[in-house]
Amino acid sequence: MGVIGAESAPFAASIIDKGRLRPLFANDHTMSKSPITCHVLDSSLGKPAEGVRVRLMFYGAAAEAMTGATSGMVSLGSGQTNSDGRCIDLLPARDVQTLSAGIYKIVFETKDYFAGTGRKCFYPFVEVLEIHVLPLSMISPTIQITFEVETPEQHYHIPLLISPYSYTTYRGS
Repeated sequence: MGVIGAESAPFAASIIDKGRLRPLFANDHTMSKSPITCHVLDSSLGKPAEGVRVRLMFYGAAAEAMTGATSGMVSLGSGQTNSDGRCIDLLPARDVQTLSAGIYKIVFETKDYFAGTGRKCFYPFVEVLEIHVLPLSMISPTIQITFEVETPEQHYHIPLLISPYSYTTYRGS
């Protein structure tokens, strides 16, 4: 194995591994089969959040056409974060299923995670992107992130940093 370009540009460095050139800092988990993945870190403990249940949904006319449902929302998949805090199997492999452009929602069921660590959380229900008031009966113990897929060929990674009193998310790579 040899390192190429490490002296001048360490972040652009590559290694030759079994005759193939690949980025030095590439992680195998980023090469997921699912076109949508997520990563949950518990920032209050400084470690991955293992065991968080995750659900992926799709909105819009295409969702209604896919299922005949009138609600405009289709559940596409679900999973649970692994010991590294990652959920990489929300959807089948890219060669089996291609994403459609549209609005997606990913739901993180955090209340059970915090209860499992002996803590309560302040945000039992958070929806990002839309601001509206919900009746108390509609509040559920989850963090929901709504995002738009414009280029279905791309990989979409949704990192989430959580603590009992806050959360942060962003578009990952």
